[in-house]
Amino acid sequence: MATFLYKLGRLAFRRRRIVALLWVVLLIGAGAGASTVSSTVDDDFALPGTESQQAFDLMDERAEEHGEKSSAQNASATVVFKSPDGEKLTDGEHRATIEKVVGQLKGGQIAMAVSPFQVEGTISQDQTIAYAKVNYTTDAMSIEESDREKLKAAVEDGRDGGLKVEMNGDATMVEPDMGNGEIIGIGVAAVVLVLTFGSLVAAGLPLITALIGVITSIMAIAALGPALGLSTTTATLAMMIGLAVGIDYALFIASRYRAELIEGHSREEAAGRAVGTAGSAVVFAGLTVVIALAGLAVVNIPLLTKMGMAAAGAVVLAVLVAITLVPAALGIVGKRIFGKKVRKANPETLVPSAEEENAKQGAGVRWARFTLRRPVIVLVTSVLALGAAALPVSSLSLGLPDDGNQPESTTQRQAYDLMADGFGAGFNGPLAVIADVKSSDDPKAAAEQVHKAVSGVDGIKMAAPPELNKGGDLATIGVIPDSRPSSTETEDLVLALRDEAKTLEEKTGATVLVSGMTAATIDFSKVMDDALVPYLTLVVGLAFLLLMMVFRSILVPLKAALGFLLSVLAALGAVVAVFQWGWLASLIGVEQTGPIMSLMPIFMIGVIFGLAMDYEVFLVTRMREAYVHGERASEAVVTGFKLGGRVVTAAAVIMISVFAGFIGAGEPMIKMMGFGLAIAILFDAFVVRMAIVPAVLALLGDKAWWLPKWLDRIMPNVDVEGEKLQQFLDSQKGSKGSGGGTDGLGGFGGGDGGHGPDDSGPQAGPGGSTVAVPTGAGA
Repeated sequence: MATFLYKLGRLAFRRRRIVALLWVVLLIGAGAGASTVSSTVDDDFALPGTESQQAFDLMDERAEEHGEKSSAQNASATVVFKSPDGEKLTDGEHRATIEKVVGQLKGGQIAMAVSPFQVEGTISQDQTIAYAKVNYTTDAMSIEESDREKLKAAVEDGRDGGLKVEMNGDATMVEPDMGNGEIIGIGVAAVVLVLTFGSLVAAGLPLITALIGVITSIMAIAALGPALGLSTTTATLAMMIGLAVGIDYALFIASRYRAELIEGHSREEAAGRAVGTAGSAVVFAGLTVVIALAGLAVVNIPLLTKMGMAAAGAVVLAVLVAITLVPAALGIVGKRIFGKKVRKANPETLVPSAEEENAKQGAGVRWARFTLRRPVIVLVTSVLALGAAALPVSSLSLGLPDDGNQPESTTQRQAYDLMADGFGAGFNGPLAVIADVKSSDDPKAAAEQVHKAVSGVDGIKMAAPPELNKGGDLATIGVIPDSRPSSTETEDLVLALRDEAKTLEEKTGATVLVSGMTAATIDFSKVMDDALVPYLTLVVGLAFLLLMMVFRSILVPLKAALGFLLSVLAALGAVVAVFQWGWLASLIGVEQTGPIMSLMPIFMIGVIFGLAMDYEVFLVTRMREAYVHGERASEAVVTGFKLGGRVVTAAAVIMISVFAGFIGAGEPMIKMMGFGLAIAILFDAFVVRMAIVPAVLALLGDKAWWLPKWLDRIMPNVDVEGEKLQQFLDSQKGSKGSGGGTDGLGGFGGGDGGHGPDDSGPQAGPGGSTVAVPTGAGA
């Protein structure tokens, strides 16, 4: 692997203009494909194998049988009215205002809007709060902007008439406020890269190459969207992950390239060695991310599967950019990979001396040596700190946030509160009991019997009379719980209704299913809970095998996996403390605490595992490389920090900044994700990788790199540490003493002739030694 990548890096460096042109062509091609797509793709949210989805499918099937258009998953909105203090909605003027508002809601994609004065139970007992249901002919994502504006205009007219009018429901959904996470992240990344490299050109290189990869990915997703059902939500996750790993991978290769230049290698040779060594780490780090994202398929939710696969594709593209476009870009920037100050101080070599560079690594070396002297103290302190942060996980409550978790300033939240005040909390989360009475002797009587049984279940505020479909073989019973949608009481009610349904099937012959969006939310949480252990087993198991091949060790991958679990549990604990318990919630703008989003644990495991293994691979491969090349185990730890600690720190700061930028989002779910991912990277990079890893390696010593001989023989040797590459280079020195290359990929001297002043610096001389050559000599 390392030898192949070495040759690829040299080829990309020599043919840099061609390589850059190919990437530009690919970017333009993806953009052209995206521009030909005439429509956006909606998220197709389905829960295969769940009772709520079974009910939705049954309603669609029966509607098709009877020549009807199914409305099972069509959008709806609730318009809520409240009279001024001391007045009633039944007063003549207020009643006329309500009728006017409802009268405007017709035509277009609006199927029906009924005045509260025409439906029993839609006006509160004190006649101060009422609501009107607005049903649409399509799902929420397909509502045209003109119909959204019609609803907003009607609400404004009601407010102008002196009433408090608010609205909620999936028809009022808007694109979530993502904040400026990407902009903030890129800005912080630029600052960190400038501080790391000391050169604006070097800092811009990882950003530009990462953006090329990310934009190409997004354009490809847009182009393939209609064929594969990839939505804008899918593209958002791909952009977030692609940007994160793209900057990291380019940073690691560019940093290794500079280190190879300082060792005295020619620019082309340095590019080859950087891609051969750091590039190998990039490939296998990328594979761990791909495994984590593609593994989302085990959850068996099509939307998550597509999101995971698309994001995995973005990571693959980021890896390809890193091992081809980055070395080409390094050839294009030439000596400007170092800052003007360095070039001025070293006019002959144009690179800093090893002594100058080592001085910059002082903090990492000092920390590594301190950890080696006090490994037990560092290890115990780190584990106890993460354990304390993880304690709130014991009270973790999962669910999906509803409008009650929205900021109080939103119309959705105000409508939610008005409904709860006027009718009870359960009106915000109705259930639908679907009775398939097709095989019953008397369908109508069977439906009535189901209604009677359902009405007697504890926890129900109201059960509406059954409504039979056009064919008379399917009954729908609307159920209003006593409790709010996201409460454990509502979840218990759904379970109780489903238990009752089994008894009803024996008595009436009708198949009874409990559905509706509230039940679907509960089913979603159950699916996520059930998938967590299989997903974790698959991802950690495959990555463990991969890391065994990378490190030629059993204990190092085991330590990496256990450390990851510690950081994820600690991060989840912090999320619970802030978003469920309310600790420090006001500091980050959390207005309403509640259950943690069901998607959060698996989402964090997938994303953080991939990024955590990135840092593990990049840091520990430098240690493994030093150990293989003859250093003692303790010396190898110090070398790993000297050569990789600063870069891993910079990469972690960039990632924390990218994710933390989303904490400023108005959407609670986005805020929670941003906080969770940022704190997880903070724990994993700075506590696990920078403290626990060196402490454990110090305690294990040589045993850390132990691998049974029988396993070593059967396991593929991927040569991430570059041992075979060094053998290849040594053989080249003997066979090509004149420095000339014999093939287009591997020779020292082949290529396309002089490259001008950008290729000045130390060059490979006879026998592979390095000598200084004048500016303008060919590489």
